[in-house]
Amino acid sequence: MQVPSWIVRAAARRPHHEALVGVSYRQLLAAVDDTAGRLWRLGARPGERVVLALPPGERFVVVLHALLRIGAIAVPLDPALPAAERERRGATAILAVDATTDLATTVPDPAVRRLDHHDLDATAIVVHTSGTSGAAKPIPLTYGNWLWSALGSATALGCPPQERWLCALPLNHVGGLSVLMRSAIAATTAVVHERWDGERVLDALHGRDAAAGPITVVSLVPTTLRRLLDAGLRGGPDGAASLRWVLLGGAAIPAGLLEDAARAGVPVAPTYGMSEACSQIATLGSPLFCTTVATAPDGELLVRGPTVSAAAVGDDGWLRTGDLGAIDERGHLRVTGRKADTIISGGENVLPLEVERVIEADPAVAEAAVFGRPDREWGERVCAKLVAAPGTTLDVDALRERLAAQLARHQRPREIEIVDALPRTTSGKLLRRALG
Repeated sequence: MQVPSWIVRAAARRPHHEALVGVSYRQLLAAVDDTAGRLWRLGARPGERVVLALPPGERFVVVLHALLRIGAIAVPLDPALPAAERERRGATAILAVDATTDLATTVPDPAVRRLDHHDLDATAIVVHTSGTSGAAKPIPLTYGNWLWSALGSATALGCPPQERWLCALPLNHVGGLSVLMRSAIAATTAVVHERWDGERVLDALHGRDAAAGPITVVSLVPTTLRRLLDAGLRGGPDGAASLRWVLLGGAAIPAGLLEDAARAGVPVAPTYGMSEACSQIATLGSPLFCTTVATAPDGELLVRGPTVSAAAVGDDGWLRTGDLGAIDERGHLRVTGRKADTIISGGENVLPLEVERVIEADPAVAEAAVFGRPDREWGERVCAKLVAAPGTTLDVDALRERLAAQLARHQRPREIEIVDALPRTTSGKLLRRALG
């Protein structure tokens, strides 16, 4: 089955509507078609992989859609990756587009073949996982994966014609790319920031950035939402008046964060997702309408549906997420942690996320990370690194007393260290293996 090119369709339906800030869909299509000819001249071809190592912004968006327009497979990579890692991830690519690529003086090739339709089963983009538990893995995502993901998201969150989705996430990860793809599919506006700038994001959300326009959705990770709330993010007519949702994912949500957002009048839609499932799996507690979630006998979450990359599906038809969780009688999903992160201390299983939630209920704790260290007697001992909340003094002895009343003996951290920050990836995920 084939679907129309999303950029071509959007330009036909809404030629004067903003695709990006200051760029209409008609203008974007013209830039995409011109760039497609230049990329063809450089060797880009249908079905071939092309590395896209550009910072977020208009140029990234144009090159991405130009690659899709000719049927090439885009492989977005962080421009800051070390050369050796970039070569490893782009080993099968025939071309790389980065800051040194001179597209401006490259003459468009008149022989270029631009596609007006795409096969749903054809690979559009290869994303890489965050690499939090090892080497980053390439995940091929098809046009069908992206389409169903966009439909599922729109069903869960709504998608009015005047949607303006703010993206200040890296575009080499599925969370940021999803904003671009959903916007193109729905012919709505993506407001792309080149880098994270909390003050700029706050200005956009509070309507103080005229060019950005009235932001209706923003994608954030827990760390950035916390920073924005601390900086004064508020909902309602005196704050983020047009904001429908903060789509919050990418990492475990600390205890108290949702309550703080609610007190500030900020509407939050927690989401659980993976690169292998083209971003969202469950949003606002429930799986997307096109997604099925089940649990294995050991509690591992299993996922299947048209958003899931075929390359990630096992022989039984399920994506094994590596996450532990449960589904209640209402069909709501609760994630309890990573299977690989489970600490075995004295023969007892300890789920770090469950311990972190108890620790983070203390108002003096901004963030907590629980991990295991080898122990001669217990096999592993439970350890914790904590970040104190701004303007507070964290009393470790008092915290230990509270944890003794709320946690089983085998769950209690034997070592507690206060640190300035926890190690995270560029997409906001905790690098648990770096806690040491």
